[in-house]
Amino acid sequence: MSKANFMQPARLTALCVAMGLAVAAQADIKVGVAGPHTGANAAYGDQLWRGALQAAEDINAKGGINGEKIVLVKADDACEPKQALAVANRLVDSDQVSAVIGHFCSSSTIPASEIYDDAGLLVITPGSTNPQVTERGLSGMFRICGRDDQQGVIAGNYIVDELKATKVAIIHDKDTYGQGLADATRAQLAKRGVKEVLYEGLTRGEKDFNALVTKIRASGAEVVYFGGLHPEAGPLVRQMREQGLTAKFLSDDGIVTDELVTTAGGPQYTDGVLMTFVADPRGQAEGQAVVQRFRANGYEPEGFTMFSYAAMQAIAAAFQATGGSDGAKASEWLKGNAVSTVMGTKEWDEKGDLTVSPYVMYRWDAQGKYSQL
Repeated sequence: MSKANFMQPARLTALCVAMGLAVAAQADIKVGVAGPHTGANAAYGDQLWRGALQAAEDINAKGGINGEKIVLVKADDACEPKQALAVANRLVDSDQVSAVIGHFCSSSTIPASEIYDDAGLLVITPGSTNPQVTERGLSGMFRICGRDDQQGVIAGNYIVDELKATKVAIIHDKDTYGQGLADATRAQLAKRGVKEVLYEGLTRGEKDFNALVTKIRASGAEVVYFGGLHPEAGPLVRQMREQGLTAKFLSDDGIVTDELVTTAGGPQYTDGVLMTFVADPRGQAEGQAVVQRFRANGYEPEGFTMFSYAAMQAIAAAFQATGGSDGAKASEWLKGNAVSTVMGTKEWDEKGDLTVSPYVMYRWDAQGKYSQL
């Protein structure tokens, strides 16, 4: 036997092994977890990742999806639209994911979702609340949170009915999410007969808002509504208090993280801050076992952690029911079926919005914690 012929069985074996590994790799169901894993808003990316990771581990422990394991792919967009586009292309072309949990910032989710739609992927965002996320007719785009036009109604009504305010300053961060939510609250106030005394934008990343605080003081505002995220909300409320401005400070679900207290410089500045958010998912009976598992591992599942867990459950349920990882089939199934999650039973309409998503009010206390009113 020649040396060349002698080597054929070894080559064949190596080829078979390689093919076997390729088949094994293809058997996994890849799910991207896209969000701000670095940068000023990394706290939210961490919530999304931890929620999805725990859900994937729990689902895999029970056999996975149709016998296939879930493999997560972390994708960092830093809440920057251009980076979100790059991330989306990578998830589709290189990572070849079957679904995406994300993004977090609406300004990232909206452009990235166009790429996912072209690829036919199922996408569920745990935290993007701008109405345009689901108003563009993208068949595979869902959210497991509410919308700004729902949240703004609650904020506006609370300002009028509970705070009895007639002078309101509306501040936003010029971002799709922050300004969209500020405008939704502004519209609801207008419906209730309240015209804002100040409407002003700030720039994300800024830290010195003393000039803005001076404008707020001059406006005579009794309430300051801020549409945006905690990296700007914290310094803004601190500088208001340092200048002796006692107006009520009300914001949105973009400050649902303990990082708000850090960015503000301590709980003495965030004490009394109000915010809109859905009923705390940590209090849902369906999720108690998962909440306790997180806590046993030294992590408090705050903010959007349970939203991300529930998003993974919805993706798994849709793929399980349709017998594969086809995004179009899974999307169609989700729009016609309810899913049991750690946040209770969830159902979606034809746009991909939840059929029920009630917002409530929260207050931060002197210990740097928030609780539902």
